[in-house]
Amino acid sequence: MNPTGSPEISATCLVKRYGDTTVLHDASLEVHRGETVAVMGPSGSGKSTLLYCLSGVMTPDAGTVVYRGERVDTRSDGDRAALRRTEFGFVFQFPGLLPELSAAENVALPLMLAGTDRRTALTRSKALFGPLGLEGLERRRPGALSGGQAQRVGIARALVTEPAVVFADEPTGALDTETGDEVMSLLLASAVERAAALVLVTHDERIARRCDRTVAVADGRTSALDRS
Repeated sequence: MNPTGSPEISATCLVKRYGDTTVLHDASLEVHRGETVAVMGPSGSGKSTLLYCLSGVMTPDAGTVVYRGERVDTRSDGDRAALRRTEFGFVFQFPGLLPELSAAENVALPLMLAGTDRRTALTRSKALFGPLGLEGLERRRPGALSGGQAQRVGIARALVTEPAVVFADEPTGALDTETGDEVMSLLLASAVERAAALVLVTHDERIARRCDRTVAVADGRTSALDRS
C-alpha cells in the first residue's frame, strides 16, 4: 500500500517516563487509513508503550497524538475512553474473555457498553462469527474454546464496533505457529476489508512481513525497518 493524504492517526516526538526511567524518547509514527503497520523491537524497547500512547490508553509526558486531525493526548480520561469504545479496536496476546458470558455476548459487550441495546448488539456480534470461522460457537463459553478460537472471538470483539483503527499487541504470541498464521490471516483480511488501519506489535519477523511496513523501536526511539 502507498498511503497518501493525511494520516488516520499519528504520534509525534513522544516521550513517556515511568518514574526515573524514560521508556519513549522522541518516538514518532504515522498510520494511514487501511494501512497495516508492524511495530517490532526487543522486550522493554517501548513498543507496547508506543501503542498505548497512540490509542489513548496512556498519555505521553511530551509530544502529540492526533487522530483524524484532532489531538488525543490532551483529551480528558472520559473522552479518551469514549474514543476507545467507538473508534478503536483492541486485540491482545490473551483475549481476556469474560468466562461467565457466551462467545457472542463477549463480542457484543463493547457495543452494549457504548449504549447499544442487547438485541441489536448480539445481532451485530453474531454476524461476525461466520466470516471469522466461528459459526456454531456463538453460545459456547470461553472455557470451551481452543486458544485459536478464543483469539478469533477477541478479533470479532475488536471489530464489532467497526473501528477506524485496530491496535493489536502480540496477537499471536500465545499461539502455535499454524494457529498464529491462521489468526493473523483473519486479522489482516478483516482490517483490509473494512479499510481500518492496523497497528500490530510483534516479536515475530514472519508476522511483521505480512504488514505493509515495519517500524522498529529501540531504546524508545522509532525508525523504519529495511526489509531488503
